Amino acid sequence: MVDLHQEFQNSGFFHEARIDRRSADALVGIAAGLAADGTINQQEAEFLKTWIETHLSHLGDPVVNILYKRLAGMLSDGVLDAGESGELLEMLHQFAGLPIGSAQTFTAPTSLPLDNPAPSLSWSDRVFLFTGIMAYGPRKECESLIIERGGLIGGSVSKKIHYLVVGSIGNDQWLHSTYGTKIKRAVELRESGVPIAIISEEYWQKVLFG
Repeated sequence: MVDLHQEFQNSGFFHEARIDRRSADALVGIAAGLAADGTINQQEAEFLKTWIETHLSHLGDPVVNILYKRLAGMLSDGVLDAGESGELLEMLHQFAGLPIGSAQTFTAPTSLPLDNPAPSLSWSDRVFLFTGIMAYGPRKECESLIIERGGLIGGSVSKKIHYLVVGSIGNDQWLHSTYGTKIKRAVELRESGVPIAIISEEYWQKVLFG
């Protein structure tokens, strides 16, 4: 698996000796504030990008870098589209909910209702939907891997979805997370007999890359 967990767990962002603690706390607070109303607009995204550049750009830290690089990528064309806004909102919700200084900064979502055993994956004409934050990279890059193999990307959880892929970067309190609504809906469909599979990003990557 292309895995960032170790980088996140060893992140200097969460250790006082490596960073000005006030800046760290401020970034978490800003992320929480921006995400509080359930939407992120262009102005808010640009503000966050500028704030990180001003206060934390000197850090060689994977947590800050991942957030910043994905934010910069979203704004590289000068427009924060609806899909990017939704992905950024998910990132900020999870980012802001993390305990500063915890050894378990990012944990694999082990209590998620994943299919067990995991199903075989096929690509051609199969419809995939991603939720949560992917360790592999931005969601658009993950979706392109599906499209290259003849698969399709869904817009929301429905009977048309074959696979819901849950990003590896997150926590096990999925019911209280923004991406949890997709998972809950997928579980309801699965229990009603709809052939929708809920799989982890780790398994998805294993099938993709061996």
